[in-house]
Amino acid sequence: MSAIYTTDEYGRPFIIVREQDKKSRKSGIEATKSHIMAAKTVANIVRTSLGPRGLDKILISPDGDITISNDGATIMSQMAIENQIGKLLVELSKSQDDEIGDGTTGIVVLAGALLEQAEELLDRGIHPIRISDGFEKACKIAVAHLDTVSDVIPWSKEDTSDLF
Repeated sequence: MSAIYTTDEYGRPFIIVREQDKKSRKSGIEATKSHIMAAKTVANIVRTSLGPRGLDKILISPDGDITISNDGATIMSQMAIENQIGKLLVELSKSQDDEIGDGTTGIVVLAGALLEQAEELLDRGIHPIRISDGFEKACKIAVAHLDTVSDVIPWSKEDTSDLF
């Protein structure tokens, strides 16, 4: 496959890949691993912005606007992602932001870590459905454990003293 590395009028690099018509469609485990790789790439981009020592990202929009941020929601919303699984992670981040208002970076990093572990299981020859079933069982066990260690704090609109 021949490819040309070049830059646009603003100096941003991009690659032109020739012979796209000869490209074959991926299927099966190869397609699954390709999707996992795309999701891990998105997760790795935001992973470095997590925590107190998180790095800022410089994002340049197509019209030249520059955004500097270490906020996962901002980074995810500004990224132009073509891969459908990458877009799914962006939607996951948006729904986390809409529902909770925080944890957008953490949820994407967690999803990337789970997919990384799933890839290792795929390499061992375990079927994707069995991996998914294992993740569901692990989730049930984790929720059951959280139920056993959690405390119930009674509160009402009139008496909020227990909340402080």
